[in-house]
Amino acid sequence: MLDWLVFGDPSVSAVAEAICAGRVRWIWATRMRDELADVLLRSEFVARRTAVDGDGSAVMACADRWACAIANPPTQPLLRCRDADDQVFIDLAIASGARWLLTRDKALLALARVARHRYGIAVIAAVHWRSDG
Repeated sequence: MLDWLVFGDPSVSAVAEAICAGRVRWIWATRMRDELADVLLRSEFVARRTAVDGDGSAVMACADRWACAIANPPTQPLLRCRDADDQVFIDLAIASGARWLLTRDKALLALARVARHRYGIAVIAAVHWRSDG
């Protein structure tokens, strides 16, 4: 959701509007929130973040407002992501019965076919998201 909250990318406006209108739920676990806070401190985001909200607190406040916090997913993965840092995303999608996992991450996108086949989860880039698909 960095595209929406940090970069203001218009290509993800449909997702942002659906979340804000309550038509879809954005779920995350504590580990994901912690990861966002960490990412906002990384050098590649500092300059961009500073232009948006200084210390990143506005981004975190917005994320806290719109994301539904749920328990961390089980640590026994049903699908193995090749990037251990991203494992939590596919684990949560499966555990929560999500319809979509929106990501730009190549390791997660590599799981798209099997995630769709086994669990009915569309792992796609947010720019390709449609609420009816």
